[in-house]
Amino acid sequence: MNEEKEILEFGIKRENEERRDGGCAVVFDPINQKYAVYKNLKNGHLGLFGGGFDDGENEKDGVLRELIEESGLIDFLYIEKIDTVLTHYFNSNKNVNRVALATCFLVILKSSKIQEAKLEEHENFQLLWLTPERILKDWESRNNSEKYSHCYDHWIYFMNKAVLRAKELGYDAASILENIEEK
Repeated sequence: MNEEKEILEFGIKRENEERRDGGCAVVFDPINQKYAVYKNLKNGHLGLFGGGFDDGENEKDGVLRELIEESGLIDFLYIEKIDTVLTHYFNSNKNVNRVALATCFLVILKSSKIQEAKLEEHENFQLLWLTPERILKDWESRNNSEKYSHCYDHWIYFMNKAVLRAKELGYDAASILENIEEK
């Protein structure tokens, strides 16, 4: 019997939502023990690299294409699907309300080798390396504003789940330190 998994839903429904399915990547560098995000230089918001899928493009290829285009990161060691959710949010880059099936992948880097990013006209991003605590604090504070209320719920869910998985896999040293402290 083929059981279908119930898809979690995040955010709040907004007026005039446009459907655009896509995905994002939670990117971890085991060498510097930090996660890659972008800082939107137009509004200061932090975000996960990702975007909409092209026609006929599978989830993994779409997320990796967006990650490479937006960040310039190219040297991947390990890639694993984290989850797919339904989300409602305000897309500040395009100034539009969206509803989407969003798929997240955990991407562990082999190195932080980088090529020039190929940003679209509406994208003005700077690559940052931060701790998950710093990233989550930013999203949680923005989630409390009227304009961005619950826009970051799905990213918070993805980040927490991906960080836990990176620790389980032994890439995130916090898990190694926790094991040593327990003994």
